[in-house]
Amino acid sequence: MKRLRILIPLGLLLLSACGVSIKYSLSGASIPADAKTFSVAYFPNNATMVSPILSSTMTDALVDIFTRRTRLVQVDEGGDFAFEGEIVNYTSTTASVSSDDYALLNRLTITVKVRFTNVLDESASWNKTFTAYEDYDSTLLLTEVESNLIPQIVDKLVTDIFMASASNW
Repeated sequence: MKRLRILIPLGLLLLSACGVSIKYSLSGASIPADAKTFSVAYFPNNATMVSPILSSTMTDALVDIFTRRTRLVQVDEGGDFAFEGEIVNYTSTTASVSSDDYALLNRLTITVKVRFTNVLDESASWNKTFTAYEDYDSTLLLTEVESNLIPQIVDKLVTDIFMASASNW
């Protein structure tokens, strides 16, 4: 085991000396070295049901994850990594029913369409739809829980968007 701890760093050093470029990240990001900027356009809420905080929460969270997890600098528009999109679904439905047909849990679901443009590699650009949800007790009104649920759901969405755009998976 002790030899292994010595051999791995030595092997990495030798690969680097031979001109092999090694990129790793603790955030899961695999961003090309020549990418310098990112931009996030405002995500309007075009769903039938609208929450007043959802658009700004979504937009801000996407900016935040790239600011925290990458070395990219945010620009207003035209970034090397550019994001545009819209919220297309915001619904609350019954998620679980008791044996006597009473709702036990409700589910708040949010769906966003995202257009990602990778200016440096057009083949890595995409249009995708992302959906995430959280369940809540059916004895509570949506208006009582949405201020807590929206940030949790948005966190799932932006993590998925981040992984789809900044990782090779």
